[in-house]
Amino acid sequence: MQENRPSLDEATRDAHASFKDSFSYSSYLRLEQLLAAQAPLTDAHDETLFITIHHVQEVWMSLIIKELSGATACLSRREFDPAMKMLARVSRAQEQMGNAWEVLKTMTPADYLEFRHAFGKASGFQSWQYRTVEFLLGNRQRYMLKPFVEQPDEHAKLSALIDSPSIYDVALAVLAERGLLDARELRTQFDEVPSANAHVLGAWVSVYRNTAAHWDLYYLAEKLVDVEDNFRRWRFNHVTTVERLIGYKIGSGGTAGVAYLRRALDVVLFPELWQVRTEL
Repeated sequence: MQENRPSLDEATRDAHASFKDSFSYSSYLRLEQLLAAQAPLTDAHDETLFITIHHVQEVWMSLIIKELSGATACLSRREFDPAMKMLARVSRAQEQMGNAWEVLKTMTPADYLEFRHAFGKASGFQSWQYRTVEFLLGNRQRYMLKPFVEQPDEHAKLSALIDSPSIYDVALAVLAERGLLDARELRTQFDEVPSANAHVLGAWVSVYRNTAAHWDLYYLAEKLVDVEDNFRRWRFNHVTTVERLIGYKIGSGGTAGVAYLRRALDVVLFPELWQVRTEL
């Protein structure tokens, strides 16, 4: 029996056409301001693509920062369920960020050189949102603050983060609270690259060998691995995209370009969560 559905005209007959007393789609999303930010400096066709991809990355990072901050706060209050939901959302957003590089890869080196001169020293290395994501995940060093000296608000926010526990530090505090880790093994200085700790590894081994007794910690660990896995994928896609465009030239921000990005690939955010696989 065929369903008696209204025609398209009938289905939209009562659609709102006046928005004097309410938001319209465009006004709620502030589309005019959003699209106005796409302001190429040259007539090169692919500059709009370049700007769009970086806008997309920054918008996703804004959401990731919100979710990571929220997950850290929830975990600090031992509210596991909402923290897990937020970390799952982070992973999905990271997947979208990684896919964005595939669109940028449609641009060739010749296309890029048509507008490369226009943006001078501007570089993703100067993205304070990217640094915020890294700091929230635990990868922080003082030198990372240097590009933001002339942006006092962003510098202050990053400085506060660099001296605060990361989401992984909060997770380890829960391990100590549960009697799985000596509290003396917890970090008190947070401005350093993550490094493996044999006692922390032992605590996670206990969790993974008895998942029924420590299900919430086990589930948290796997969600953190998801986040780092996706973060690595994003970094790798970034490296290959940059190499396709500029080879081994110096980056626009003054870094060693691909060589610098490849070294960044070696940073492990949650080392014990990867090592635990070998121990099981």
